[in-house]
Amino acid sequence: MFPFLPAVYHWIEMRTKMRIMGFRGAAIKPLNEEVAAELGAELLGEAIVFGVGGLCIFLEYSRQTTNSKKKEEELNSTLLGLQEQISELALTVETLDAQLREVNRALVAAPASPRK
Repeated sequence: MFPFLPAVYHWIEMRTKMRIMGFRGAAIKPLNEEVAAELGAELLGEAIVFGVGGLCIFLEYSRQTTNSKKKEEELNSTLLGLQEQISELALTVETLDAQLREVNRALVAAPASPRK
């Protein structure tokens, strides 16, 4: 893939370790070919594992986002349906209230019939 990556990785790793231990300006020996190939294979394996893990996380996030949107849409449609039902019931209540007032007016206006 990139043959210089193991060498760069080794150089950065050794330089960091040397600075942490307090050695400044020490020369870093380059890797021999066999160790560089082994380090490259290890880095490639870790990159693949990291990539697969990242892909799994991304796919799970995408799935959760889709499920959340679907659930939110269902809740919104349920809410709209309930609001429509409330409007219809309010209209029905108004109609029944008007009918009740009319019946009450008719009862009040009707002459009281004598009882025998």
